[in-house]
Amino acid sequence: MLENILRQVQNGSMSVEDATKQLAPFENLGFAKVDHHRKQRQGFPEIVYGENKTAEQIIGIARALQAQNNEVLITRITPDKAEAIQNVCPSYVYDNTSRLLYWKNSEQAGVDRKGYIAVIAAGTSDISVAEEAAVTAEVLGSKVHRFYDVGVAGIHRLLHHAEDIQQATVSVVVAGMEGALASVVGGLVAHPVIAVPTSVGYGASFNGLSALLTMLNSCASGISVVNIDNGFGGGYNAALIHQLIHRGNA
Repeated sequence: MLENILRQVQNGSMSVEDATKQLAPFENLGFAKVDHHRKQRQGFPEIVYGENKTAEQIIGIARALQAQNNEVLITRITPDKAEAIQNVCPSYVYDNTSRLLYWKNSEQAGVDRKGYIAVIAAGTSDISVAEEAAVTAEVLGSKVHRFYDVGVAGIHRLLHHAEDIQQATVSVVVAGMEGALASVVGGLVAHPVIAVPTSVGYGASFNGLSALLTMLNSCASGISVVNIDNGFGGGYNAALIHQLIHRGNA
């Protein structure tokens, strides 16, 4: 990257000012320090957590990221806030189910990664969290196959898709209630499983704590667990694994 920037300055295709911005580790906006080196260190640009930020703050951060990246992803965005941002940034796409707002550079060809991520939801009530995982992975360049409403109360629904799930490079399993689905999937596949507990359930589910503890105590090997309702975390980690597999096969 450094050599490329220096060559562009040398041949006049990039100004010294623009080169300085690209080489700076972060950009200080006053209310936020935008991490421009996140992609170099971790493989993906900084992701913006939208909750408790104003639309104006998000617009400032998004513009800074957009200037140096081919994708921008903002999580936990309400419809009203999304509308306010889109009025200023009309190229951004809002997904109401996942509450994700994102932009992708249409002029930049995406990386063709072999394989796909399986996103599996136990029930229809878990779909919002599952979509947060699925859309996150898609924005970050991975293909996603969705398998929804395949919980353990009707295990035949899951088994109907077993072969397709087994062919995935990594699975994200989203479940509330008792959270048993992650263990079932973990016993069927030979790839990493990222379990996402949700807050779906009645009183003794303790807003997802029951599912979280079940997943943490799973006897199936190869299961990692993220926080309650953290579909983004599940999708991001799955995309990292998918990216590493792609590099290994390149």
